[in-house]
Amino acid sequence: MVGVGRAAADAQNPRSARYIPFGAEQNCRTVAPLTLRSHGLMPFQIAALSEAHFVQLHAVADAVAREARYLAMTEAPPFQEAAAFYRSVLATGQCHVALDAGAVVGWCDVLPVFGESRRHVGVLGIGLAKECRGRGLGGALLRAAIDAAWARGLTRIELTVREDNGNARRLYEKAGFLHEGIHRRSFLVNGRYVDACAMALLKSDGV
Repeated sequence: MVGVGRAAADAQNPRSARYIPFGAEQNCRTVAPLTLRSHGLMPFQIAALSEAHFVQLHAVADAVAREARYLAMTEAPPFQEAAAFYRSVLATGQCHVALDAGAVVGWCDVLPVFGESRRHVGVLGIGLAKECRGRGLGGALLRAAIDAAWARGLTRIELTVREDNGNARRLYEKAGFLHEGIHRRSFLVNGRYVDACAMALLKSDGV
């Protein structure tokens, strides 16, 4: 799964952000603006993913992938393949996007896992454009995703994050995720193995 860059400790608390849960209003593209502390004090927004976001989301995902530090992929798949995946997310999971003046700059999804006995579990992925890190957007996306997951009836959210991505691990810890183990040599990038941390959040944890 994806780790975001920095999460600004001095950003406003994302728990106070208002948004439209995924599936609640399929025709509504944006939500109440999140006025987060940024370089230009520009308000950002969190919105449920729609097809109108696909092109920009694909570009952001490709940029984050090419950093070779956060995603399993090192470049995004062709657009048509990515768009098919995004449509499957709309049908079976959930995804929120972060918008800067209407442009997609990040995302957070919670996807279902295989198996009848695992219907209560979702797997979280998150990513943010490099230039928008450190402004509190990671925390806002995470809060929106968690609340929407609980509203869908999930009771457990899982993720994996590279062990060397301390900023992302601290973001997840702040949201209440607990460490559950290490996936050894989980990533291989440029000839170097990197372990990954397995983390999870339970609805009963009360965050």
